[in-house]
Amino acid sequence: MRWRLDWYASLSLVGTVIKYLALTMVVPLIVAVIYGEDFWVFLVSLAVALGIGIGLEQFDDDPDLGPPEALLLVSVSWLAVAVVAAVPYVLAGYGTESTLRLPVNALFEATSGITTTGATVMGEISVDSHSHAIMMWRQLTQWLGGMGIIVLMIAILPELAVNGAQLMQSEAPGPELQKLTPKIAETARALWIIYFGFTIALIVILYGLNLVGLAPEMNLYNAIAHGFSTLPTGGFSPQADSIAAFSAVVQWVIIPFMVVAGVNFALFWHVLRGEFRTLVDNTEFRAYAGAIAVLVAVLTSVLALGGAPALERGGVTEGLTENTIRQAAFQIASLMNSTGFATADFAQWDQHAQMLLLFTMFIGGSAGSTGGGVKVVRWLVVLKTIRRELYTTVHPDAVQPVRLGGKVIDEDAIRGIMVFTLLYIVLFAVSAVFLELDSARIGEPISTLEAFSASLATIGNIGPGFGSVGPFGNYEGFSALSKLLMVFLMWIGRLEIVPVLALFVGRIQDR
Repeated sequence: MRWRLDWYASLSLVGTVIKYLALTMVVPLIVAVIYGEDFWVFLVSLAVALGIGIGLEQFDDDPDLGPPEALLLVSVSWLAVAVVAAVPYVLAGYGTESTLRLPVNALFEATSGITTTGATVMGEISVDSHSHAIMMWRQLTQWLGGMGIIVLMIAILPELAVNGAQLMQSEAPGPELQKLTPKIAETARALWIIYFGFTIALIVILYGLNLVGLAPEMNLYNAIAHGFSTLPTGGFSPQADSIAAFSAVVQWVIIPFMVVAGVNFALFWHVLRGEFRTLVDNTEFRAYAGAIAVLVAVLTSVLALGGAPALERGGVTEGLTENTIRQAAFQIASLMNSTGFATADFAQWDQHAQMLLLFTMFIGGSAGSTGGGVKVVRWLVVLKTIRRELYTTVHPDAVQPVRLGGKVIDEDAIRGIMVFTLLYIVLFAVSAVFLELDSARIGEPISTLEAFSASLATIGNIGPGFGSVGPFGNYEGFSALSKLLMVFLMWIGRLEIVPVLALFVGRIQDR
C-alpha cells in the first residue's frame, strides 16, 4: 500500500514553526539595542522570518498529518529554520569582509548552530570581530535546537500536539521515545522545563563565580552565552579560545553540566518525582557514566606520560597534575556527547591521545539527551546482538533474545538500530573520502585524519576535529561544495538519518 504525501499540510505547519521561532529573534534584538549594534539586522530578519512563516501557512488552512507528512514536517522544519537563521549572518556581513556574508557560509554556520554541531566557518570568533547581537544569536540557535524545535512546538502549539508522539519519535535523539505523561504535550513541556532549569542553574553559577572574583572574564553576557551552548551540547563560544579563555574553576563547573547534557532527560523527570533508583538502575546511564570514567582515566594516563606538549591555550605538562586531570576530564566530557568545547588544542597532542579522542567521538551521548553521535544504547544493543550471533553460531538450536536492563529488545527495534549504525558508518566513510578528494581538487589538500574527523564531527554533530578543523581551527578553507555536503551531514545527523532518507525513497510502503 503506497502512502500519499500531502505536501501542503506539512509546509503549512512548517510555516507555523518558522512564524513562532521568528519571535526568538527578539532576544538578539534586545542585545543589539543594549550594545547599540546591528539593530536593523534583526529587525529585518524578524520581518523576513514572519513573512516566510505566514506565507507558508497559507498552503493549508486545516492541515492533517499522517506518518509521511510527519516525516516531511520534521525534516523540512529543521532545514527551513537553518535557512531562516542564516539571514542575520548574511545581513550583518553585507558590505564587510566577514566570511558570513556568503550565503553558503551563513547556511553552514546557521545549520551548525541549530543542529548543535558547533563547527564554524568564522575566521575570527569573538565579540571584537562580530557584534554582541550576532554572537548571541549564534549561541541562541544552539539552545533552541538542543532539546528539539518540534518538541518545543508541541509543548506550545495545540495543532501539533495532536500528532505529537509521531513527530517527537521522528525528531527525538535515540531509538525510542519515552512517554512521561498521559499527554504528549505535557511530556514535551516537562522535558523543556528540565532543560530550561539546568540552563538557568549553569548561568547563575557561572555569573556567581564572576561576582565572587573566581572568574573575572565570565561576565553576565558570557555566562548566558555559555549556558545557551553547554546544555544543548553545542560548543559555540563568543571567545576565540573557547573555554580555555576562562579560569580552571569555570572549566571544572562546566564539566558536570556537559555530562548531564548527555544523560536521558527523562531520567531527571523521574528523579524530580523522587524515583532516584530509576537513574541508578538505568543500564544506558551506567554504561554512559562508566565509559566516561574509564576514558578519563586512560586519557589522564596518556597525558601524564607525555602525550601532549606544553602549549598555549590550556596545554598539558607531563606528570599527574590537576591540570592534566582537568584537561582529560574536560575533553572526554566534551567529545563523548558532542559538545565540542575545548580547553586545549588536542589537535597538537600525540597520536595515541588523538586516536582515543576519535574513538570517544564515535560513542555519543544517551538516547533522549541533547548529545549527538550514535548513542550509548545503540552500541549496547549492537554488542549484545553480535554476542548473540556468535553464541547461536555454536548453538544453532538455542533461543537467545537480546535483553537490555532485564527487558527483551524487540527484533524490529534491533533491526532498526543495526540499519542506523550501518548507515551512519557508510555515510561517514563515503563523505570523508569525498572531503579529502575535493580538498585536493581546489588545491588545499587535507590529511586523511582531517577528512575523517571533519566528516565524523559533522554527521555526529560534534564540531571540532583534528588538524585544520581542530578545536581552535575552522571549516572556512573547504570548498562551497564540501560545505554543502557537511550541511547535509549536520542536518541528517541531527535527525538520526532514517527520517530524512525515508523522504528520498520513491515508494514508501505501509507495513
